[in-house]
Order: sequence, then structure tokens, then C-alpha cells
Amino acid sequence: MLRWFQMLMPKEARFFGLFARHAEAIVAGAQALRAMLEGGEAVEPQFNNVMDREHEADAATRDILIAVRRTFITPFDRGDIKDLTTSMDNAIDMMQKTAKAVVLFDIRTFTPEMKAMGDLIVQCAVLVQEAIPLLAAISTHAARLNAIAEQISHLEGKADEMHERGLKDLYARSKLEPMNYITGNEVYDHLEKVVDRFDDVANELQGIVLDHV
Repeated sequence: MLRWFQMLMPKEARFFGLFARHAEAIVAGAQALRAMLEGGEAVEPQFNNVMDREHEADAATRDILIAVRRTFITPFDRGDIKDLTTSMDNAIDMMQKTAKAVVLFDIRTFTPEMKAMGDLIVQCAVLVQEAIPLLAAISTHAARLNAIAEQISHLEGKADEMHERGLKDLYARSKLEPMNYITGNEVYDHLEKVVDRFDDVANELQGIVLDHV
């Protein structure tokens, strides 16, 4: 009976497949959001792409949290798994909110700074994707995991600078059309929050390393 029950329980190794699936959806969502910022006819199809990737990430999140409840032995602390998963999901949720804001305000052109912030979002997502498999051997990869977290935090700082610079330029160009400033500010604010969410992921990664090394 015990053997049959153990066979039904998710194996520890399964978590990393779920993590990888989650990270893959996040990277794809970031790439779709960046493609959306090319504007014009790219907006609608890439909006749908962002929505689809967010649904995939939600499914992966659900499967991870179910596995946490059903698994006796997890690869690292259950609370850390939940917090990391939640922080990753928050990042793609914020991408979805950004895409929805673009469609709501019917924005079809984007500033160079907005596109550059989109590039930073993709870079953050790719770094998170690199970090996930390294968690299978935290002690071995502690230095690289910390370096990834620091890189993400550095990108968050760059995003803040782009946000500020972009708003100043937007304000200077929108004095005769204040609505352009209002809608542009909304996009900048959402993009900055996406990078902030990735900084939360970086903090979770560093916390896991500190707890296990």
C-alpha cells in the first residue's frame, strides 16, 4: 500500500520540469510584449500572444503549487518554492497588464525608451530562465545564481533611468497634446513595474542561495 502511494506522489525531479515550463512561458511572454512595442499592426497579434503565454504561466504555477502540496520531499524549502513561483508569476501578470493598457488606450506608436525597456524585460526573463535549472544544485551554482540576481537588479536600475528620461522627453513633446503624456506615462509605469517584478524574482533567488549555502 505504501509503495503504491509513493508511486502516485510527484517526484522531486518533476519540480524542475515545471519550473522550466514556467520560465519558458515567461520568456515567450516577454518576447511577445517586446514585439508588441514595435507598434502598428504588431500590436493586436502580439497582445494575443502575451495573453496566451500568461495563461501558460498560470497553468505552470498551478501545477507547481499542487506538486508542493503532494510531495513529501521538495528540492528546497516549500515556502521558497511558493515565493519564487509567485514572484515569477507576478512578472508575467504585469506583462499582461501592460499589454492590456496598450490596447485599452489604443496605442500604436512607442518611444525608443519604451522599446529599450522592453529589451530589458526580455533580458531579465532570459536570466531567470538561466537561473532555474541551476537551483537543482544550489551550492554548486551559488556564485552564478548570485551573479544573475545582481544582473537583474542592475537592469532594474537601468529601467528606472530610462523611465525617468522617457517621461521628461514625453512631457516636452506632449505640451500641445496632454493626452499623449497621460497614455504614455501609463505605458512607462507598467513597463517599469514589470522590471520591478523581475527584481523581486532576483531577491527570491538570492534568498534561496543564502538559505541553502
